Amino acid sequence: MTDVTSAKSARRPHHWRHDLIELAALFTAVVVADTIAKTVVKGAEGPFMLVFSAIALIATAAFHTWWARRHSHAPPTGDPGGSGTRPLPPSASGASPDADAAPAETVLWRMRTTVRDTPGSLAALCTALAHEGVDILTLQTHPLADGTVDEFLLRAPAELQADRLGHEIAAAGGTGTWIERADAHDLVDTPTRLLGLATRTALDAAELPLALRQLLGRCTIHSLPAVSLTGRPTGETAPVEGVLEDTVMRLRDPNGGVITIERPYLPFTPSEFARARALVELDARLGPRIPRSQDVLTLPEGNEITVRRADQRDVAAARAMHDRCSARTLGLRYHGPVGDADRYLNHLLSPRYGRTLAVQTTSGRLVALGHLLWDGDETEVALMVEDDWQRRGIGSELLGRLVAMAVEAGCESVYAVTQSSNTGMVAAMRALNLPLDYQIEEGTLVITARLGAARSRSRRRPGTYQQAEH
Repeated sequence: MTDVTSAKSARRPHHWRHDLIELAALFTAVVVADTIAKTVVKGAEGPFMLVFSAIALIATAAFHTWWARRHSHAPPTGDPGGSGTRPLPPSASGASPDADAAPAETVLWRMRTTVRDTPGSLAALCTALAHEGVDILTLQTHPLADGTVDEFLLRAPAELQADRLGHEIAAAGGTGTWIERADAHDLVDTPTRLLGLATRTALDAAELPLALRQLLGRCTIHSLPAVSLTGRPTGETAPVEGVLEDTVMRLRDPNGGVITIERPYLPFTPSEFARARALVELDARLGPRIPRSQDVLTLPEGNEITVRRADQRDVAAARAMHDRCSARTLGLRYHGPVGDADRYLNHLLSPRYGRTLAVQTTSGRLVALGHLLWDGDETEVALMVEDDWQRRGIGSELLGRLVAMAVEAGCESVYAVTQSSNTGMVAAMRALNLPLDYQIEEGTLVITARLGAARSRSRRRPGTYQQAEH
């Protein structure tokens, strides 16, 4: 309660005194008026007394006005502004002594912790966060059989360390706590983010692995086919409803086989499993699909080519291109027996394992292929250009577009496996103007391009605090 309110409350019991004084003044005024009236009527000097009374009344009114203004509107001591009211203390007015100071630096954190499903458990976490000056931006709850996983997006003071925040959460009842740095992209609310991932998956079948990774955070995704490259069954299968086993979930791939998702640092919740399964079911219902946009380019000699996305419907055209390629070109691309090259095409052109760009002539003949392949946490780029169309800039054009796709997908790097004698591939990688790492093993050259310089958005930093559940 403020001092002003206290002062008003203290004067309320004395209001009856003012009423008594006003009543006495009224009676006095009546008596004086009656006396003056009788004097004026009966006395010889009545008119003079009436004039004097009027002058006295005016003087009394003027004095009363002056006195009231002096004592009612004079500024109190310590208030040079003359506001007429007592200033509120900082704690009561809500103003901070450092209100005019520069705002403190803050950072964003993502935090997940498990609490008991009892009244007051969430309130204890919020109290602990408030004690450290942490603001809760978003909150998701994942119900479990014996508790609840709460996922927070927090804005915290920059000086607050992850380990201290984790200890405070543990003291408030949180277990299995995981804390990692976040960025501005995490400010999108969950329904909007899920709708965006569903839209991307609906437009492009190659987006499903990327959508699952963005949905579930840092995880490893493997697409295991039902049939190997040699045509033998791999035995990889999963029930229609999928399987959830702690930090691993297995979902049936609509193209055959299994999609395995692993996240060793934090168990999956039933809510996350249901969302992932919904994305896979959406992919299965929509069937094969790729964006049909294409670009028409003119080569230095004047020939026009078309660059477009390709999928398994282009297998026949890709095999025809293989038949026109020399053994050396096939050997530089596949690093193995040339006769096995055709076996890889169905796998390479599947959008489940990556994205493929095709180059075709004005007659519709396929003359080059470029692949961006998801390899667990890494990404591979591979090129093959028909002999008669080599050294015309087609490989560099494809490689630049594939790297742009990798940047858009959030990949940290891409690597190419080739031979040291493949000067065309080496030159194309160097032309990217990106930091390159070289590894040579038994005649095989692996060139890795770091995409940090080409990234258009900041990537999430790794987690800095983890509390194992005891």
